[in-house]
Amino acid sequence: MKRLIEICAGSVKSCAAAQEGGADRVELCAGMPEGGTTPSSGMICRAREVLRIGMNVIIRPRGGDFLYSDSEIRQMEYDIYAAQDAGADGLVFGALTADGEVDEKAMIMLMTAAGDLPVTFHRAFDHAKDPFEAMEKIIGFGCRRILTSGCRPSAPEGAELIAELVRKAGERISIMPGCGINSDNIAVIAETTGAQEFHLSARRPVGSGMRFRRPEVLMGSEKDGYSIMDSDPDEIAAAVNALKSL
Repeated sequence: MKRLIEICAGSVKSCAAAQEGGADRVELCAGMPEGGTTPSSGMICRAREVLRIGMNVIIRPRGGDFLYSDSEIRQMEYDIYAAQDAGADGLVFGALTADGEVDEKAMIMLMTAAGDLPVTFHRAFDHAKDPFEAMEKIIGFGCRRILTSGCRPSAPEGAELIAELVRKAGERISIMPGCGINSDNIAVIAETTGAQEFHLSARRPVGSGMRFRRPEVLMGSEKDGYSIMDSDPDEIAAAVNALKSL
């Protein structure tokens, strides 16, 4: 089976970089500093115009935890329909209860809205109380894959658990390591875990073209208003080649 690379893309420019670097798919996100939130319809439509590779769209109404109100779940349903209409190839979402269980009521509603589009259960999984119990429930909902750092701050740190999840999942669902993966460690993670799909952002700071600057005026949680983080096609190509070398 071919090993696949998914790029977490926070802009249309990063989508183009993913394609140029040889990635197989993007996960399209807004709000990257918050771990990814639902992109606008305009962003999805423009990314679809640019991309010939796969495009999964994250459905996450806000940063923070994964305990969603009824109103937020309804918002997520609307976002699912908008992503479908804009040409998404797949969807990325997840929901938990206050006790760290997979939220079955929310998932039934969201999976129904998703219809035939393949679904990735995102890193809400890493906040579940029992990852093996959570995996079985997620399989039961018909999700295609789970994105996980192995319930640790990064996939390299969680590689042992990821490997166990891969073994227990078998052919029933794909376990996709993500967080902290780069061209230097992707081959080791592949060999250690046995995973076949890998999620990384390959982001690098890109300087602003602004000549006039007022650096003391920052927006939101910015620490530098004149640097943009975008995916680097050379880093993506290096990760692709590292996997091909195995």
